[in-house]
Amino acid sequence: MLKLLLWRHSTHQTHKLTRFLSQSLSDDPYDPPFSPTSKPQKPKNKTKHKTQNKDQNSKPEPKFPLKSDLPFDFKYSYSETNPSLEPIGFREPPRFSPFGPGRLDRKWTGTCAPAQQQEVDPERVAEERNRVLGDPLTEEEVAELVEKYRHSDCSRQINLGVGGVTHNMLDDIHNHWKRAEAVRIKCLGVPTLDMENVCFHLEEKSGGKVIYRHINILLLYRGRNYDPKNRPVVPLMLWKPYAPIYPKLVKNVANGLTFEETKEMRNRGLNSPSLMKLSK
Repeated sequence: MLKLLLWRHSTHQTHKLTRFLSQSLSDDPYDPPFSPTSKPQKPKNKTKHKTQNKDQNSKPEPKFPLKSDLPFDFKYSYSETNPSLEPIGFREPPRFSPFGPGRLDRKWTGTCAPAQQQEVDPERVAEERNRVLGDPLTEEEVAELVEKYRHSDCSRQINLGVGGVTHNMLDDIHNHWKRAEAVRIKCLGVPTLDMENVCFHLEEKSGGKVIYRHINILLLYRGRNYDPKNRPVVPLMLWKPYAPIYPKLVKNVANGLTFEETKEMRNRGLNSPSLMKLSK
């Protein structure tokens, strides 16, 4: 009886062993229990390649303060300000330059950053501009540029809004001129009331030429001899400066009248019957 029990126990163990081996062995050479151990990979030295790529792609950092040879005063807006009017106060101290501290070699006066050159030769400026523009475009060349850039899906477009021709817009224009001969400018808002003024400041401040104008759409051409590597230095404004305080356009007291007389005439005009009524 004891021998029979031992034989049954041994047969049971052999059956378990054969079953384990049959399940463990597999035809797949990469079976998990018998897969070869992977050697630990050494970390690749990618830092050298990254630093080399950064050194190749990185641009030289500008040296401050920046020096610009542009022969005009830097303002936030060129087309929407009147230089003949002098402010009577400021909403922020004039010592805070919107170009940032120590970033420009010009001093901010609260309304503009005057040019360092005391006397600007207009003839020399005109000669340099004519040299960059080169020979005037023919009708075929103008038609080709207009057909290329006048459409609404043009990627070379700048929107001109309430601020008019702003200072940072000049840098945007030169950035587009790196890869395109002309830039499309879409005017919106108040500046569209005086498009002649907008065209004048665009040509004078950027050095280009308006070759197409239709309602509020302009095409500004860079010139035949324009070199992006020799583009003028246009330092950027880091924030929009607060508008200074100017005297009122409508005075409380009319010239030659006292305050009581002016008030009486205003009340008389307000109480008088209207000649006509304008509807929407």
